[in-house]
Amino acid sequence: MAKSFAPRIRFWTLALCILFGYGAIGYRLVKLHVVDAPRLTKELQNSRYRVIPLNSRRGDIFTYDLNGGKELFATSQTLLEVGVDPTLLKEKDLSKLYKLSLLLGKELWDVEKGFGVVENRLPESQRSGRERWRLLARRIDEATYQKIVDLEISGLYGTRKYERVYPKKSLASHVVGLVRRDGESVFGIEKEFDFYLSGQRGWRESEVTAGQEMAQFRRRYVPARDGMSLALSIDPYVQHQIEAELDLIAEEYQPESACIIVSDPYSGFLLGLANYPTFDPNHYTKFDQSSHKNRAMTDPIEPGSTFKIVAASAALEENVVDIHSEFDCSLPTLRMPNGYVAKLPKDWKTFGVLSVEGIVTYSSNRGAAHLGTLVGSEKFYEYVRRFGFGEKTGLDIGIESRGILHPVRNWDGLTLSRMTMGHAISATPLQIHYAMASVANGGLLMRSQVVSRILDTENKEAVTYGPMVKRRVISSETARTLSQLLVKTASRGGTAHGAFISGYRVAGKTGTAQKIVDGRYSSHHHVGSFSGFFPADDPSVVITVIVDGSRTDMPVSGSGTAVPSFRRISEKLIPYYAISPRAERTAFALSGRPTPVETSN
Repeated sequence: MAKSFAPRIRFWTLALCILFGYGAIGYRLVKLHVVDAPRLTKELQNSRYRVIPLNSRRGDIFTYDLNGGKELFATSQTLLEVGVDPTLLKEKDLSKLYKLSLLLGKELWDVEKGFGVVENRLPESQRSGRERWRLLARRIDEATYQKIVDLEISGLYGTRKYERVYPKKSLASHVVGLVRRDGESVFGIEKEFDFYLSGQRGWRESEVTAGQEMAQFRRRYVPARDGMSLALSIDPYVQHQIEAELDLIAEEYQPESACIIVSDPYSGFLLGLANYPTFDPNHYTKFDQSSHKNRAMTDPIEPGSTFKIVAASAALEENVVDIHSEFDCSLPTLRMPNGYVAKLPKDWKTFGVLSVEGIVTYSSNRGAAHLGTLVGSEKFYEYVRRFGFGEKTGLDIGIESRGILHPVRNWDGLTLSRMTMGHAISATPLQIHYAMASVANGGLLMRSQVVSRILDTENKEAVTYGPMVKRRVISSETARTLSQLLVKTASRGGTAHGAFISGYRVAGKTGTAQKIVDGRYSSHHHVGSFSGFFPADDPSVVITVIVDGSRTDMPVSGSGTAVPSFRRISEKLIPYYAISPRAERTAFALSGRPTPVETSN
């Protein structure tokens, strides 16, 4: 009995052990293949496969010179971020870290820290950790990266990226804008045309071993699509000249701000736009943020006497005057259309009776008030709007101010008499410029533009921009008449006589606006401006110069500050654009009986 019992005990003991062993194996299999399967599969995929982002190359911003060659304002250079996968490091690679540190331009201890080296060894805990990327260095060029790859360090790899660079530094910086180090476009063309420039990022999922991609085992691949390039209308020579001129203005006057604008009067395309103060987008953090402002678009000013072209053209267009109509500009008061007797502003000198020609030539404030009164408040406001004041010019390179133009219902008894001389209204330099351009081109208000073409990645034109007419402001006859009056303004005896260039008929208007200081118009702080074009009969360029204030003892005025700058710029553009001089040396006022007008030498 005892003998038969012992074998049974051994049998059942052995059977239970075998059953328990298979049960444990079965439990483990169930846990691995059922319970933990999703987590383990994910870990395996993470260690075996990697999603590698593919950055797109941002398109170039450039212009064409007169010979058809490209001049780059902004481009992208290829750089790499070099990092390491801590789980794939091997002890045998530690001896290569010194050479790696030299290539990265870092200290050896800094590189060892990045690799997680402790007492010249790699901790086991690091190899089993979840951290798969540790940055070692940014901005490594292609040539250096290839030398790093040649070291054959396990787990070391780079991510290609593109960094924005601006070859011409501060040239046209307010037009081009900038892209920050983090890749965000901030303002200018870089921001407004970011959709076209940025392209689309791609990615690929590949199997990796020892940190190296196994291209033959790629699972998914979405290629990056590079951005398009933009061709600008900016002429690099013109841009350089106006920025050099701003440097002279800044040195002599130290103004609060200044800007110069040059455009083609017939197309509306900008040839140059520059502001002071300026900045270099390659080192934008070294400049005060206020220097990033495109003041030609964002900072309205009272236009001063440059605005008198509105009163003169409105009166001529409405046929309430001709150029020989005379007005007594010595009168201190004038009855406004609403019956209010307004005290007229003083003139820069005492005038008696002046014709319309004289009012424009000598820039009479009281004469402009007479013209505005004949036109009437409602009709004058209509012409102000026609010339583009109170609305955006349409230049798509950033935030643009509409200026300040109150509706007629908000005018008081003095508004009309002040607005005709360029007070009681605020306008951006760009608005002032395109108002003058509409006189130059025969009476059409053009949309301001700077991007002429968009090119695809194969350098083929995808979009072409042409001239865009916003509306007709005045008739071509009125524009021609006003142009001739503005020629007299820029001739001997006129307020802009310093703009005269021998052999060329220059037309333009000065402006010297008092600045408001402590709530009052100051007699010591001014904004000097001049907006003009030449040759008057068939203009090649429109140029506007505006200087806001002075921190030196040098007074700022339209004739003394802005006009000399206009002339210097014009004299440089004449040979550049091969603008031919006139054969005759006598200009004529427009009348039924032409009267010779003597021009200065």
